Amino acid sequence: MPHCIIEFSSSLDISPALLVEAVHHGVMKSTLFEPSHIKTRALAYEHFRLAEDYNDFIHVTIRLHHGRTTQQKQQLTKLVLRQLEKLSLKSTTITLETVDIDTESYAKAVIA
Repeated sequence: MPHCIIEFSSSLDISPALLVEAVHHGVMKSTLFEPSHIKTRALAYEHFRLAEDYNDFIHVTIRLHHGRTTQQKQQLTKLVLRQLEKLSLKSTTITLETVDIDTESYAKAVIA
């Protein structure tokens, strides 16, 4: 765990694979999680509307089991933001958030 979900504008001039790699690397740098437990995926949005100053967006939601401090969550989002800022994007707004998963209702199955 965590689940890192990247939402971005389909018009963004960068490959989704680079977004996934940047976010995944930022989460790994936090050292809060076992590398094999980090899951990162990306969804492109064709239809969206932003403030006039921006053409594109990236929003990252990091879903994790509760138990991390506010300071740890802040450090995590800062590390991921730094990795995304290295991508040399133009006219893009980047936002991040952490969301605690309700561990008691969380279910998982691994089907081999």
